[in-house]
Amino acid sequence: MPDLVSRAREGDARAVARLISLVEDESPLLREVMAGLTPHAGHAQVVGITGSPGVGKSTSTNALVGELRRAGKRVGVLAVDPSSPFSGGALLGDRVRMQDHATDREVYIRSMASRGHLGGLAWTTPQALRVLDAAGCDVILVETVGVGQSEVEIAGLADTTLVLLAPGMGDGIQAAKAGILEIGDLYVVNKADRDGADQVKRDLRSMLALADRPEGAWKPPIVSTVAAKGEGLDQVVAEIDRHHAWLESSGELERRRTRRARDEIEAIAVTALRARWGDVHGRSELDDLAAAVVAGTSDPYAAADTLLEGM
Repeated sequence: MPDLVSRAREGDARAVARLISLVEDESPLLREVMAGLTPHAGHAQVVGITGSPGVGKSTSTNALVGELRRAGKRVGVLAVDPSSPFSGGALLGDRVRMQDHATDREVYIRSMASRGHLGGLAWTTPQALRVLDAAGCDVILVETVGVGQSEVEIAGLADTTLVLLAPGMGDGIQAAKAGILEIGDLYVVNKADRDGADQVKRDLRSMLALADRPEGAWKPPIVSTVAAKGEGLDQVVAEIDRHHAWLESSGELERRRTRRARDEIEAIAVTALRARWGDVHGRSELDDLAAAVVAGTSDPYAAADTLLEGM
């Protein structure tokens, strides 16, 4: 394992792939892996890319990788695809749109299945991020699954969150709804060569004008792109860099990363407690307690307390 970690730190793509596979499989070796990687992580800039299905997330990610490579950055990409609720399988198709960079040794692209995890990410995304960070990536792009209005988990994971929109995805009412349109540090109107792009930008400006921001707070910019043609990506990179500079100068970067570590620790602890507790559905006393609730001789809270006391 120390040799694997050492090769990953040198940028060995196979070692990085093996470590991320250990992460996804929740290997017993994961503790040793994280202990070896953590001292060397914390340098990469994490950029989240999210939006509804069809706005061009994969195409934008692919174009953004190209722009970052022209700037001399080593880039990692984690593309999360949805898992089937029936078979559990996933078509890891996002990387198909990123074949332009398949032979670039300074780009590492990994597709991950969500495996039923809600929020637009996979449960193991934070640990996979640490692998790429320790492997020397300057920027890590995290592309979420096609998300709806409430899947905002990426905002807690990324240093900078890009929210992609496109013409024809809804009217001004959609822009005013709470949720995904409130988490952006940068809003990107993709497919801006289509009719309605200017209206999307006007709706966004109206929505952002309603936000109550304290003095000195970051004001999210709006950028127009045509990712399929590579247009507007230089401005996106410039705004990402400007936001990163603001994060560092304001102290928000440290606060965000501390919050990210806290959430990761909590998730690992809760998972460990759940595993230690065992399969509650297989416990006979649960049936007795459920029968008591149905009969009206107990209530759900009292039954839950009784179940916990027996653990």
